[in-house]
Amino acid sequence: MSRAHVVRVADTDADRQACFAVRRQVFVTEQGVPEELEYDAYDTEAVHVLALREDGEPLGTGRLLTGAAAAAKNGGAMDVGALGRLAVLKTARGLGVGAALVRAVEEAARARGLAAVDLHAQTHALGFYERLGYVAYGPEFPDAGMPHRAMRKQLG
Repeated sequence: MSRAHVVRVADTDADRQACFAVRRQVFVTEQGVPEELEYDAYDTEAVHVLALREDGEPLGTGRLLTGAAAAAKNGGAMDVGALGRLAVLKTARGLGVGAALVRAVEEAARARGLAAVDLHAQTHALGFYERLGYVAYGPEFPDAGMPHRAMRKQLG
């Protein structure tokens, strides 16, 4: 597979549906997360980002929560965004898509004046996020039946 891809904010209904389809494939089908846990009320207000192959085929997605929605996940800090639902299709892993999606979420956070980005990482993905500048804090906790750790990156 070609390494050529583009990441953009998903600002159309078709883009958001592509984001949801990627999440369904990765989280529901591949990881066995119940569909009712995967989609939530935050999806309507979140900033979604979408990675597309050069031919327009969706490869990955992520979302940014801000304001009260993010504060509900990060301990109450209104100036910290929450990165979540980062998903890359199996065929696109190892091509830099995940890192590009994280950078796009960080840019969206900076554009909104946020000081940092928090996330809840599946423990097997800690190294990926650490390489991108995130630092784990707090104890391990279960989410959708999988072990996670909270992580944060200060934006400069």
